[in-house]
Amino acid sequence: LQASAKLVSKLLRSAVANAEQKGASDVDRLYVKSISVDGGAVLKRFVPRAMGRASKIRKPTSHITVVLADKQ
Repeated sequence: LQASAKLVSKLLRSAVANAEQKGASDVDRLYVKSISVDGGAVLKRFVPRAMGRASKIRKPTSHITVVLADKQ
């Protein structure tokens, strides 16, 4: 399994739960219309190096958007 499979599974369960809360007619008829991943903020950190220097560490984040639709 991919490392991100658990995250995507949790995201889909959350999206279905949100649709159910907002009053979707039938949750069993929902399907994934689109999923997109966009870049988010980058956390910038520093790590000490030899001779008093420092190196940058960039920790990028991302935003995942899921769109569910109802089968007609």
